[in-house]
Amino acid sequence: MGRPHTAGCDGAGAAAELQVGESGGKFVLGRRRRSASWVKMPRVKAAQAGRQGPAKRRLAEHFAAGEIITDMTKKEWKLGSPIGQGGFGCIYLADTNSSKSVGSDAPCVVKVEPSDNGPLFTELKFYQRAAKPEQIQKWIRTHKLKYLGVPKYWGSGLHDKNGKSYRFMIIDRFGSDLQKIYEANAKRFSRKTVLQLSLRILDILEYIHEHEYVHGDIKASNLLLSYKNPDQVYLVDYGLAYRYCPEGTHKEYKEDPKRCHDGTVEFTSIDAHNGVAPSRRGDLEILGYCMIQWLSGHLPWEDNLKDPNYVRDSKIRYRENIASLMDKCFPEKNKPDEIAKYMETVKLLDYVEKPLYQKLRDILLQGLKAIGSKDDGKLDLTVVENGSLKAKPVAKKCHFIKLCICI
Repeated sequence: MGRPHTAGCDGAGAAAELQVGESGGKFVLGRRRRSASWVKMPRVKAAQAGRQGPAKRRLAEHFAAGEIITDMTKKEWKLGSPIGQGGFGCIYLADTNSSKSVGSDAPCVVKVEPSDNGPLFTELKFYQRAAKPEQIQKWIRTHKLKYLGVPKYWGSGLHDKNGKSYRFMIIDRFGSDLQKIYEANAKRFSRKTVLQLSLRILDILEYIHEHEYVHGDIKASNLLLSYKNPDQVYLVDYGLAYRYCPEGTHKEYKEDPKRCHDGTVEFTSIDAHNGVAPSRRGDLEILGYCMIQWLSGHLPWEDNLKDPNYVRDSKIRYRENIASLMDKCFPEKNKPDEIAKYMETVKLLDYVEKPLYQKLRDILLQGLKAIGSKDDGKLDLTVVENGSLKAKPVAKKCHFIKLCICI
């Protein structure tokens, strides 16, 4: 998958992630140190992260509930209560303009930033190219899916207020992220849940890959449940999405020391560790690491996440011997053979090779069959209580929107 050790790849960036509740209450924004899954490096200056921060960005101004904004198609949207604020961006409930105020059950949210800030602009490019509702619905029909876990893009534009220009984007509203549920489950998901999640994530990855993008940062905190259906999961945070194949021409394999270790260190691909731009095989490799962690509760290199070179070298070593990776993470006899087969298949992919997504899905479907289950679309999100698994539905009042703030 990746090439061996590359000299000069070191350092780790820092970011903050703000989780915001629908009640409008604010959470403290700061660096999270519970695990490196909360550490995200800006793509452009990865090697310098930690030594100097990104350019200072202007703060977003508050908008009053009821304010009307008009998108590029001249459609009007009414803002509701603010449900999140970060260092330079705000998120509000939103609905199409009407005589009524925007209620707490609003179906959409609007993300707002000063127009000269960069993160929302980057994310907008992905949504405009690949996430229009008609694109997603066409894919669902032609591939006979029940749903596709890509947020729908409903509109965007510029809004002037008090002589300042703001960029905004309207997308679907979502529920809780999987990281919170994973931690509530004592950092374990059942084998069925892991396989069900991964099947839906493969659907998502195939879609965005076919639309010339890779995600590069698949992890539980970037996977949100549907606002209305807790059996549906959506991949969010496309601020770092990379257009790997513009106009049908795949980017070439090129190691760049300035980009070493991009992404979330414990999950990121070997290519990313070596400073290579993300590709399809990298997304699939990251998903493999997620599956292993969700099922076993850990990854072998989590003992030293502060040293990204150590993490990279560990991944390279285990890639050469997938069986040893499985022995390390699953010492019991009943190992998930389907995950081993998945990892073996992914490691054979060339950098520019198109994956056989159905082959990977078939491997996971065989795993479901091996445990006497099937792809029924149900996510068995259970909570460990007194050492045993007990079914517990996701609380309907726990609705979160995720806003990533690079600092």
